[in-house]
Amino acid sequence: MAAAARWLGRLLRAAGAGPVPAGAVTRSVLGAPSRAGLAWTPSRRRSSAAEAAAAREDSFLQWFLLLIPVTAFGLGTWQIQRRKWKLKLIAELESRVAAEPVPLPADPMELKNLEYRPVKVRGRFDHSKELYMMPRTMVDPAREAREAGQPSVQSGAHVVTPFHCTDLGITILVNRGFVPRKRVNPEMRQKGQVEGEVDLVGMVRLTETRKPFVPENNPERNHWHYRDLEAMAKLTGAEPIFIDADFKSTVPGGPIGGQTRVTLRNEHMQYIITWYGLCAATSYLWFKKFLRRTPGT
Repeated sequence: MAAAARWLGRLLRAAGAGPVPAGAVTRSVLGAPSRAGLAWTPSRRRSSAAEAAAAREDSFLQWFLLLIPVTAFGLGTWQIQRRKWKLKLIAELESRVAAEPVPLPADPMELKNLEYRPVKVRGRFDHSKELYMMPRTMVDPAREAREAGQPSVQSGAHVVTPFHCTDLGITILVNRGFVPRKRVNPEMRQKGQVEGEVDLVGMVRLTETRKPFVPENNPERNHWHYRDLEAMAKLTGAEPIFIDADFKSTVPGGPIGGQTRVTLRNEHMQYIITWYGLCAATSYLWFKKFLRRTPGT
């Protein structure tokens, strides 16, 4: 019996149960309950449950983190489509700006599809009802290209003047162009106040909504920060039709025409590179973490 107890003790130690007192083995062999045996079995069960829970958690984390490269790939692909759309829009805009001027339509509804389209009108200015959009800086492509990245020091206003169209019998609003701040007062530029009938070419502009951080318009002070055509037209008695006079309209001592900024931001290539780069980096980290792990890690 003692030999059998010793043999059973060695078997339990080999199985990983740890040192087992000889008395405990003898009682087990004789049919008495063994404390060592009762303590060992639940421990193994708890270990198995913990391993299963850890495996489930690891599996969830694995597929959850895979969402990062998948989402980045989707956003990069979406930016490719956005870039195609933007390039098409830029091409259409350039074609519209370079088109030959057409007579200004009398119906304001037709103008909704004509923004940035050159139109021609004939009539006379009413300088007594000038409006001032400010602050503004002068649009000068050559200077802006030469001084790229440098802040502009020339601040002033755009002079918006009611213009009675002789042929159409209506009054519209014309942005005559830029004047420095010190010459906003019309008394400082009397030579530039054109009298009589003139022919003008300008680009159609539509109304604007106030953007974030842009101040509200102040009609009482005649300070306009964005084009609110309804309010401007109501104040001057004109129709809510607005054009930017071209550079050829400039006269000595008057506002400098051609102040239409025709630009569309196209930064989609940067976004494409950013999103696809993020997809590649996170895919590599995910592959290294979950697919190239050594056993036991």
